[in-house]
Amino acid sequence: MKTIEISGQKETIIERSDYPIEKCREILDKEVTAVLGYGPQGRGQSLNMRDQGLNVIVGINMEHDNSGEKALADGWVVGENLFSIEEAAKRGTILQFLLSDAGQIALWPTIKENLDEGNALYFSHGFGIVFHEDTHIIPPENVDVILVAPKGSGLTVRTHFEAGRGINSSWAVHQDYTGRAKDRCVATAFAIGSGHLFETTFAEEVHSDLTGERCVLMGMLQGAFLAQYEVLREHGHSASEAYNETIEEALQSLYPLVAEKGMDWMYANCSTTAQRGALDWAPRFRDAIKPVIEDCYQRVISGEEARIAIESNSQADYREKLEKELEDVRNQEMWQAGKILRQLRPENIDQ
Repeated sequence: MKTIEISGQKETIIERSDYPIEKCREILDKEVTAVLGYGPQGRGQSLNMRDQGLNVIVGINMEHDNSGEKALADGWVVGENLFSIEEAAKRGTILQFLLSDAGQIALWPTIKENLDEGNALYFSHGFGIVFHEDTHIIPPENVDVILVAPKGSGLTVRTHFEAGRGINSSWAVHQDYTGRAKDRCVATAFAIGSGHLFETTFAEEVHSDLTGERCVLMGMLQGAFLAQYEVLREHGHSASEAYNETIEEALQSLYPLVAEKGMDWMYANCSTTAQRGALDWAPRFRDAIKPVIEDCYQRVISGEEARIAIESNSQADYREKLEKELEDVRNQEMWQAGKILRQLRPENIDQ
């Protein structure tokens, strides 16, 4: 374990070397991990555990879940390690509740009924527990309640693992009935392919996660891209120029430098003109954007954003409405330009 200190605040980071896979297998030796749901996280986490020799089964909605075809294609066998959600919940000792938030709400009565004393109820998002007044997900007192939240999509969990890398994850223990909750949690975290772990709470995880995806990670990113693209287009720049200056250069050139060594490293590897402009304008953007992020954060911790999501996701025509909204984004000129221009990247041109 490594202790880091940032601005006087110390944190303990758990590394792979603290829990090598042999130790994880020993801790989880008598466990049956039931992955409930085969969306991106369920698929990525279950396949990584299977590849690392853990006893893992998958539970899906056999009649209505189109992920069943994916599970079969990935080598899960019906009646051997692929079951209905109810049957997998009965068989598991660690139940990874990886359905969508709406799916968790709908199936919670079934899962609760099949929780045995001493089981571990595992989440990768604190939503259901933290907003229990709306989700009604309140675990019994005789089970462990744990969380491992990879800081990336389920697809990234899988691709990083296949590439021999790990994805950073947070971990938390909400309820320790057996006295083994931490070991079960941390061992599972490395079994699913985590690189290193930092501790959190269910509340801190969901508050930061909902804020992040609405702001810098997704919502604000799309908004900022679109705003700059539209300004350039409105002033006569071509679609290809607006797209390249807004998105292609950011994602293909500059952001990888930030990921490698930080923002200062990216600045240091740009022209002096770019450096001066970025440094001068960054405070203006911070001052303009921070109040919006603060408003978003307050709406998250009040539960308002959760209630909006629950209400929206629970509607019978949710999928149809979602597809319409995504189609509207897909049809924006900016992303239509991107679809064409991405084909011109060297790696996408037939040699």
